[in-house]
Amino acid sequence: MPTNHKLKRKIMRFKKKFRQPVGNLDIYPIHDLDYSSNQASCSFVLRGNDPQLEMTLPHGKFKAGWYVFEMKLRTNTSHGVAKVYLLGDEGFCEDRAFPIVFSSGVRCKRVVYLEHQFDWLRFDPLENGDYLTVEELSLSRVSKSYARSFMASKISAFVPKYLGKPKAEVIASISRRHSTKEQAMQGIYREYNGVFVGQAQSISAEEDHYTNWINTAEAASSVSVRDQEKLSKEFPAQPKISIIVPVYNTDPALLRRCLDSVITQTYKNWELCVADDCSTSQETIDVLREYAAKENRIRLVMRKANGHICQASNSGLAVATGDYIGLLDHDDELAQGALFHMVSEMNERPEVKLFYSDEDKIDVTGRRQEPNFKPDWNQDLLLSQNYICHFTVMDAQLVKSVGGFRDGFEGSQDHDLLLRVTSSLSDDEIAHIPRILYHWRITENSTAMQSSAKTYTTDAGVNAVKDLLASKGVDATVVEGKLPNTYRVHYALPDAEPLVSIIIPTRDQYAILKRCIDSILEKTTYINYEILIVDNQTSCQTTLAYFAELSEFENVRVLNYDHEFNYSKINNYAVSQAKGELVALVNNDVEVISPDWLTEMASHAHRSGVGCVGAKLYYSNNLIQHAGVILGLGGVAGHSHKMRGRNDFGYVRRLLVTQNLSAVTAACLIVRKSVYEEVGGLNENDLKVAFNDVDFCLKVKSAGYRNVWTPYAELYHHESLSRGAEDTPEKIARFNAEVAYMKETWRELLENDPAYNPNLTKDREDFSIAA
Repeated sequence: MPTNHKLKRKIMRFKKKFRQPVGNLDIYPIHDLDYSSNQASCSFVLRGNDPQLEMTLPHGKFKAGWYVFEMKLRTNTSHGVAKVYLLGDEGFCEDRAFPIVFSSGVRCKRVVYLEHQFDWLRFDPLENGDYLTVEELSLSRVSKSYARSFMASKISAFVPKYLGKPKAEVIASISRRHSTKEQAMQGIYREYNGVFVGQAQSISAEEDHYTNWINTAEAASSVSVRDQEKLSKEFPAQPKISIIVPVYNTDPALLRRCLDSVITQTYKNWELCVADDCSTSQETIDVLREYAAKENRIRLVMRKANGHICQASNSGLAVATGDYIGLLDHDDELAQGALFHMVSEMNERPEVKLFYSDEDKIDVTGRRQEPNFKPDWNQDLLLSQNYICHFTVMDAQLVKSVGGFRDGFEGSQDHDLLLRVTSSLSDDEIAHIPRILYHWRITENSTAMQSSAKTYTTDAGVNAVKDLLASKGVDATVVEGKLPNTYRVHYALPDAEPLVSIIIPTRDQYAILKRCIDSILEKTTYINYEILIVDNQTSCQTTLAYFAELSEFENVRVLNYDHEFNYSKINNYAVSQAKGELVALVNNDVEVISPDWLTEMASHAHRSGVGCVGAKLYYSNNLIQHAGVILGLGGVAGHSHKMRGRNDFGYVRRLLVTQNLSAVTAACLIVRKSVYEEVGGLNENDLKVAFNDVDFCLKVKSAGYRNVWTPYAELYHHESLSRGAEDTPEKIARFNAEVAYMKETWRELLENDPAYNPNLTKDREDFSIAA
């Protein structure tokens, strides 16, 4: 016993020495985790696939009761599943594990119940990855009533049968199934835990889905190495591609894999322009000299002073003799056949000056993950973030004519170059290849690991966008977006704000209409607008009295439309009566959230070259109803990211950034009146009810305008409350005819929406990979 007691004290002293305080907890790695070089930062390197931390309180034990567990982790994956384990009679098991799905760098929390006192808790921070930093971690005691309310909110937002219901109703509904308050509380807890279990399973399924896609869809569309080599020799045009690789103290093993990924390409007319930025690692230098000695297509520049990535890249560019310039980071890899597919496209489309492909990420073990299936050329998305990224190949003379890479933009040097290059090109001179041709390496400090691993990149990106707009004479301010390495552009409006005519068709529905009108009048900060309420055969006396009341406002008019419901005709009539330079089509079941919604939308609609502008709309439970329209979903069109959470990042952060989309919903749409009239307004004959907004947007797009969706104009949308369901034979026949019209008129766009990607599903609205 004395010996065991001494051993226990020795172990406790050892743990105390290496334990790290985070929040109100102390943590200590107990399995598959080693401290990184900076132990004080609570950063770890994973040594296996079952990393575990011990969590204790600095003084005392965890008492029985309800807690809120809060954490903020940074990992080399964009998202993951963490778990808190409670020790039971049979040790640690999944039955006593409480998962929490997280996004890297984002604070998240959940309720945890401890049925009795614990000395310590086990925390498994992630299941896959290489690196981990624990930035925040706490376990805070809360009251039972607080925990109940907290859990009810989550259940209301994610459990289908409770979606949108008030917390009190959720609690009451679950409680009715139990005989005691304690049983009811545990029933709520089980329902709540089910949300996290489902989310965790979804994450796992997503990872498995990509692996399956690689083995099936990618494999099926691939060309064999032998055929690539044969076809490459038969290309009519055989352009030389100069691949620029700036190097600095690269891990020798990763550098070899990078260089080998080029050397083994089946298309052979390339050169590697490698610029070493005065590396201090002799191992790195030895690898470079070894490869340059055995491969005469490698042009090696050994810089005598460290000038950082822009100067190093320019050193590589200076020795390039190719027709095209490709960009490759020193620890990344080109996919097998990348140059073959690039040159194949060059032969098909000789007018194109810039080609870019899809990409994914690859960890140090070679495991592929997080595919980035990109849209075709998307001007506003490039202003919002560098969505083009890798693999990019550009006309060499064009790259050199814009000045190559610029000092002062380190960290966003590629984005800065792409902004300048694309600004001198027409839409037809930019081509997207929807194939994974590049593997972006995940390392501890790479931007592939985490966007905030290099905080200076955001500042450089802001300056790049700002500089580009200034060079074009665009009056705008640029600020950081909702996430690092995303940007928001505030476009200036004239001193005399253009008049916006807000058109709201309605029939009866006093309470719904009043909520809409009140929210506009009370919250909107934009000054110069008029409201045109289009009365489509209202019979409700309360609503008619409300019309009379509204007529007292100078900027509100009530227009009478005494004909059968035809959404297109109603809006066309109202536009003909509108006095505004801009017209806003708004449903009567919309409610303003962000006071600057109209300023944001009007500032885009007023831009040269912009057509329709759409908003971000939520259901009353804060799940997304509309984040733009994606063509082809369900046959004709669907809503982007429907039913995702209000704060969800979306696919590759697309829920948080301004971008071009093919169409947006007329539940809240702004366009210049001149553009509306130019394309003939909404289709009154073929699309009386459904898809008229999609058709209108596509007519605007076909006329040469860019349609824009912004996440910064936020409103609630209580969908189709006034129109009713498609539930009669006549309505069903009309709807089917509208579907047929859309498929016949816009077949090509419905089959391949340029704002989407053919590798993504058309069966769901969640941007998941196609089966």
